[in-house]
Amino acid sequence: MAVLAALFALLLPQPAAPAYAADGDGPGVELSRQRAEQGGEITVSGSGWRPRALLMILVCGQNMIGGTDACANSEGRAVTAGAGGSFSGKLPVAAPPKPCPCVVHVATVTGERAAENVPFTVAGHPTAPLPDSGGRGRLAVLAATRLEGDDGVLVFFGAPPSRRLVFTVGNLGAATVEDPVFRVGVAHGLYAPRWEERRWHGTLKPGEKALVKLDVELPPGAHGDYEVSVAYGRKPMVSQPWGVGRPWGVTIFWILLAVVVPAAVFRIGMAIVDRVRPPAAARPPGRHRVTRRPSAGPVGPVGPEGDVPGPEGDVPRPEGDVPRPEDSATAPAALPWFTPDPAPAPRRPRPTAEEHL
Repeated sequence: MAVLAALFALLLPQPAAPAYAADGDGPGVELSRQRAEQGGEITVSGSGWRPRALLMILVCGQNMIGGTDACANSEGRAVTAGAGGSFSGKLPVAAPPKPCPCVVHVATVTGERAAENVPFTVAGHPTAPLPDSGGRGRLAVLAATRLEGDDGVLVFFGAPPSRRLVFTVGNLGAATVEDPVFRVGVAHGLYAPRWEERRWHGTLKPGEKALVKLDVELPPGAHGDYEVSVAYGRKPMVSQPWGVGRPWGVTIFWILLAVVVPAAVFRIGMAIVDRVRPPAAARPPGRHRVTRRPSAGPVGPVGPEGDVPGPEGDVPRPEGDVPRPEDSATAPAALPWFTPDPAPAPRRPRPTAEEHL
């Protein structure tokens, strides 16, 4: 009778299983049937996966709590997603090494990690309660992670870059997880990540999944290649690379500072020199002097000091004496940047024979 019931169940049309997709625009998986006998075959299809990604499809027991050790690995199938991120493949129904509740597990093999679990029933396979996890849930990443956010104008001038790490987690354990605390670490180059605890407010019952968003911020002026990692407890969950551009605004600022400061110091120094320097009227007289030229006229007798008196009997002023105002009419005009030398003294006439006697 059991064999007849199984054959009758196979002949009846089975409703298509609903599609399970990650929150947002993540990958989705759809099964042709929700229940199948061991040795049968189902069609697994999906969309929203990374183009040309290699995928592994497995039937797993105990909601895959024990990882791939709870899956029928020998009966798994590998498929490749198309250019649009969709795939379709046949999967033989095999008995997993662990009892049900069972799932069909689809995950990427290489590249960015993404995974989806769809509930499935293997007819005739034993079912057992999920193992006690000691009152603790077991969280795992089910979909690809991404960094959301852009750099503003202030980041160009050295402000701290910030992003939001988004990923989908599912509770694969038997206990409810409330307000889990994740550890977020940022690594740069060969340095180990520096971990910070971030609490996510929410409740995850066994078998549920949720979209988690955690804020990540780098120190001011950070640039280069970074890697953001998330761990739950002591187990790493996911990592995501992050490339940060150089803040060229800081470099431009220092270049301008190196040019502007010396120019400002020079201008201040010149202003101080202009204030300290005495005015032109208080400066000492120069080397050149202007003297009154003797007017042309009859040569008179030579004075006792050898001076030749002028027509009115005046004696030329000694060198360095300032000319009188009435002498400016006869004195030649001097250029503003040049002061003429004093006129040479007239040659003393040689005395005649009568004067000598």
